[in-house]
Amino acid sequence: MDSDSLLNFFVFTADLTAVCTQNGWPDPESLHVEILEQRAGELLCAVAFEEVIMEGSGCCAGRIGCWGKYRVELDATGNIARAEAVAGTRA
Repeated sequence: MDSDSLLNFFVFTADLTAVCTQNGWPDPESLHVEILEQRAGELLCAVAFEEVIMEGSGCCAGRIGCWGKYRVELDATGNIARAEAVAGTRA
């Protein structure tokens, strides 16, 4: 699993809101993904990003650092099949 594919998965596919704390959304430009463990068919990844918090008027009210650990399951060809938050700021 190359790092670009893993990062793209978390930017476009994974449910990072599972570890958001204020009903904001993850800023993809602040996303950092690190593989902590790698086993046959599975990765354990640390994910960190800034959650963008909005005011009712649509203005940015701030940013909060969020983190999580995700179990990533790989299919037989080594592509990501699914990911699930197993720890984090809200998991």
